[in-house]
Amino acid sequence: MPFNIPILLTWLRVALIPLVVGVFYLPTHWLPLADRNLSATLVFIIAAVTDWFDGFLARRWNQTSAFGAFLDPVADKLMVAGALLVLVQLDRVNAVLAFIIIGREIAISALREWMAQIGASKSVAVSSLGKIKTAAQMTAIPMLLFHDILLGAVDTQVWGERLLLVACVLTVWSMFYYLRLAWPMIKERAGTI
Repeated sequence: MPFNIPILLTWLRVALIPLVVGVFYLPTHWLPLADRNLSATLVFIIAAVTDWFDGFLARRWNQTSAFGAFLDPVADKLMVAGALLVLVQLDRVNAVLAFIIIGREIAISALREWMAQIGASKSVAVSSLGKIKTAAQMTAIPMLLFHDILLGAVDTQVWGERLLLVACVLTVWSMFYYLRLAWPMIKERAGTI
Protein backbone atom coordinates (compact mmCIF):
# COMPACT_ATOMS: atom_id res chain seq x y z
CA MET A 1 0.00 0.00 0.00
CA PRO A 2 1.50 3.34 -1.04
CA PHE A 3 1.65 6.09 1.55
CA ASN A 4 1.67 9.71 0.47
CA ILE A 5 -0.11 13.00 1.28
CA PRO A 6 -3.15 12.35 -0.99
CA ILE A 7 -3.75 8.92 0.59
CA LEU A 8 -3.21 10.41 4.05
CA LEU A 9 -5.93 12.97 3.27
CA THR A 10 -8.26 10.19 2.13
CA TRP A 11 -7.62 8.28 5.38
CA LEU A 12 -8.29 11.54 7.27
CA ARG A 13 -11.67 11.74 5.51
CA VAL A 14 -12.46 8.18 6.64
CA ALA A 15 -11.45 9.11 10.20
CA LEU A 16 -13.71 12.18 10.18
CA ILE A 17 -16.84 10.15 9.38
CA PRO A 18 -17.34 8.92 12.99
CA LEU A 19 -17.01 12.52 14.19
CA VAL A 20 -19.86 13.69 11.94
CA VAL A 21 -22.04 10.88 13.30
CA GLY A 22 -20.74 10.80 16.88
CA VAL A 23 -21.23 14.47 17.66
CA PHE A 24 -25.01 13.90 17.65
CA TYR A 25 -24.66 11.26 20.38
CA LEU A 26 -22.93 13.54 22.86
CA PRO A 27 -24.94 14.42 25.96
CA THR A 28 -26.87 17.68 25.60
CA HIS A 29 -25.13 19.18 28.63
CA TRP A 30 -21.79 18.69 26.85
CA LEU A 31 -22.87 20.23 23.58
CA PRO A 32 -26.26 21.82 22.85
CA LEU A 33 -28.02 20.78 19.63
CA ALA A 34 -27.14 24.01 17.77
CA ASP A 35 -23.45 23.46 18.57
CA ARG A 36 -23.69 19.80 17.50
CA ASN A 37 -25.24 20.90 14.21
CA LEU A 38 -22.45 23.41 13.62
CA SER A 39 -19.72 20.94 14.63
CA ALA A 40 -21.04 18.19 12.36
CA THR A 41 -21.39 20.68 9.50
CA LEU A 42 -17.82 21.93 9.86
CA VAL A 43 -16.38 18.40 10.09
CA PHE A 44 -18.36 17.35 7.01
CA ILE A 45 -17.15 20.40 5.07
CA ILE A 46 -13.53 19.68 6.06
CA ALA A 47 -13.98 16.08 4.91
CA ALA A 48 -15.52 17.25 1.61
CA VAL A 49 -12.62 19.67 1.03
CA THR A 50 -10.10 16.86 1.60
CA ASP A 51 -11.96 14.91 -1.10
CA TRP A 52 -11.23 17.61 -3.65
CA PHE A 53 -7.75 18.32 -2.31
CA ASP A 54 -6.46 14.72 -2.26
CA GLY A 55 -7.44 14.22 -5.91
CA PHE A 56 -5.89 17.54 -6.91
CA LEU A 57 -2.60 16.73 -5.14
CA ALA A 58 -2.46 13.17 -6.45
CA ARG A 59 -2.75 14.42 -10.05
CA ARG A 60 -0.47 17.41 -9.56
CA TRP A 61 2.30 15.45 -7.83
CA ASN A 62 1.75 12.38 -10.01
CA GLN A 63 0.99 10.28 -6.94
CA THR A 64 -2.04 8.45 -8.26
CA SER A 65 -2.23 4.78 -7.36
CA ALA A 66 -4.60 1.85 -7.71
CA PHE A 67 -5.07 1.86 -3.93
CA GLY A 68 -5.87 5.58 -3.89
CA ALA A 69 -8.32 5.10 -6.77
CA PHE A 70 -10.02 2.37 -4.71
CA LEU A 71 -9.99 4.15 -1.33
CA ASP A 72 -11.17 7.58 -2.50
CA PRO A 73 -14.68 6.56 -3.69
CA VAL A 74 -15.08 4.23 -0.70
CA ALA A 75 -14.37 7.15 1.64
CA ASP A 76 -16.83 9.34 -0.28
CA LYS A 77 -19.59 6.77 -0.10
CA LEU A 78 -19.02 6.12 3.62
CA MET A 79 -19.09 9.85 4.31
CA VAL A 80 -22.36 10.39 2.42
CA ALA A 81 -24.02 7.24 3.82
CA GLY A 82 -23.03 8.07 7.41
CA ALA A 83 -24.32 11.63 7.15
CA LEU A 84 -27.58 10.55 5.46
CA LEU A 85 -28.26 7.90 8.11
CA VAL A 86 -27.82 10.48 10.88
CA LEU A 87 -30.05 12.92 9.01
CA VAL A 88 -32.75 10.25 8.64
CA GLN A 89 -32.56 9.52 12.37
CA LEU A 90 -32.82 13.25 13.13
CA ASP A 91 -35.89 13.37 10.83
CA ARG A 92 -34.24 15.90 8.52
CA VAL A 93 -34.14 13.63 5.46
CA ASN A 94 -36.80 11.31 4.08
CA ALA A 95 -35.64 7.70 4.42
CA VAL A 96 -36.73 6.93 0.85
CA LEU A 97 -34.40 9.61 -0.56
CA ALA A 98 -31.53 8.32 1.58
CA PHE A 99 -32.24 4.75 0.42
CA ILE A 100 -32.24 5.81 -3.25
CA ILE A 101 -28.92 7.65 -2.89
CA ILE A 102 -27.18 4.95 -0.84
CA GLY A 103 -28.65 2.13 -2.95
CA ARG A 104 -27.45 3.75 -6.16
CA GLU A 105 -23.95 4.17 -4.73
CA ILE A 106 -23.80 0.47 -3.86
CA ALA A 107 -25.23 -0.62 -7.21
CA ILE A 108 -22.93 1.57 -9.31
CA SER A 109 -19.89 0.59 -7.21
CA ALA A 110 -20.71 -3.05 -7.85
CA LEU A 111 -21.21 -2.33 -11.55
CA ARG A 112 -17.86 -0.53 -11.76
CA GLU A 113 -16.13 -3.39 -9.95
CA TRP A 114 -17.63 -5.93 -12.34
CA MET A 115 -16.75 -3.79 -15.38
CA ALA A 116 -13.17 -3.52 -14.10
CA GLN A 117 -12.98 -7.31 -13.74
CA ILE A 118 -13.96 -7.79 -17.37
CA GLY A 119 -11.56 -5.04 -18.52
CA ALA A 120 -14.20 -2.47 -19.44
CA SER A 121 -13.93 0.02 -16.57
CA LYS A 122 -13.56 3.00 -18.91
CA SER A 123 -17.12 2.32 -20.11
CA VAL A 124 -18.49 3.46 -16.73
CA ALA A 125 -15.99 6.17 -15.83
CA VAL A 126 -17.34 9.10 -13.82
CA SER A 127 -19.41 11.41 -16.03
CA SER A 128 -20.20 15.11 -15.71
CA LEU A 129 -23.72 14.08 -14.65
CA GLY A 130 -22.21 12.16 -11.72
CA LYS A 131 -20.11 15.18 -10.80
CA ILE A 132 -23.16 17.48 -10.79
CA LYS A 133 -25.00 14.92 -8.62
CA THR A 134 -22.08 14.86 -6.20
CA ALA A 135 -21.93 18.66 -6.05
CA ALA A 136 -25.67 18.86 -5.24
CA GLN A 137 -25.28 16.14 -2.58
CA MET A 138 -22.20 17.71 -1.00
CA THR A 139 -23.98 21.07 -0.79
CA ALA A 140 -27.26 19.65 0.51
CA ILE A 141 -25.82 17.52 3.31
CA PRO A 142 -23.99 20.32 5.18
CA MET A 143 -27.10 22.48 4.89
CA LEU A 144 -29.19 19.71 6.42
CA LEU A 145 -26.62 19.10 9.14
CA PHE A 146 -26.58 22.82 9.99
CA HIS A 147 -30.40 22.88 10.17
CA ASP A 148 -30.76 26.57 10.98
CA ILE A 149 -31.19 30.00 9.43
CA LEU A 150 -27.96 31.17 7.80
CA LEU A 151 -27.10 34.87 7.60
CA GLY A 152 -30.55 35.70 8.91
CA ALA A 153 -32.26 34.81 5.63
CA VAL A 154 -31.41 31.33 4.28
CA ASP A 155 -33.34 28.41 5.76
CA THR A 156 -30.73 25.70 5.29
CA GLN A 157 -33.23 22.91 6.01
CA VAL A 158 -35.53 24.00 3.17
CA TRP A 159 -32.70 24.58 0.70
CA GLY A 160 -30.94 21.40 1.77
CA GLU A 161 -34.12 19.37 1.16
CA ARG A 162 -34.51 20.93 -2.31
CA LEU A 163 -30.89 20.26 -3.22
CA LEU A 164 -31.09 16.70 -1.91
CA LEU A 165 -34.17 16.14 -4.06
CA VAL A 166 -32.21 17.42 -7.08
CA ALA A 167 -29.34 15.11 -6.08
CA CYS A 168 -31.79 12.22 -5.80
CA VAL A 169 -33.20 12.83 -9.30
CA LEU A 170 -29.65 13.09 -10.69
CA THR A 171 -28.76 9.92 -8.75
CA VAL A 172 -31.45 7.93 -10.55
CA TRP A 173 -30.68 9.58 -13.90
CA SER A 174 -26.95 8.88 -13.61
CA MET A 175 -27.62 5.28 -12.53
CA PHE A 176 -29.62 4.67 -15.70
CA TYR A 177 -26.91 6.46 -17.70
CA TYR A 178 -24.22 4.09 -16.34
CA LEU A 179 -26.45 1.04 -16.78
CA ARG A 180 -27.12 2.02 -20.40
CA LEU A 181 -23.37 2.28 -21.02
CA ALA A 182 -22.78 -1.13 -19.43
CA TRP A 183 -25.83 -2.83 -20.98
CA PRO A 184 -24.03 -4.24 -24.06
CA MET A 185 -21.47 -5.96 -21.79
CA ILE A 186 -24.19 -7.14 -19.40
CA LYS A 187 -26.15 -8.70 -22.29
CA GLU A 188 -23.02 -10.26 -23.76
CA ARG A 189 -21.94 -11.77 -20.41
CA ALA A 190 -25.45 -12.87 -19.46
CA GLY A 191 -25.46 -15.15 -22.51
CA THR A 192 -22.28 -16.88 -21.26
CA ILE A 193 -23.58 -17.65 -17.76
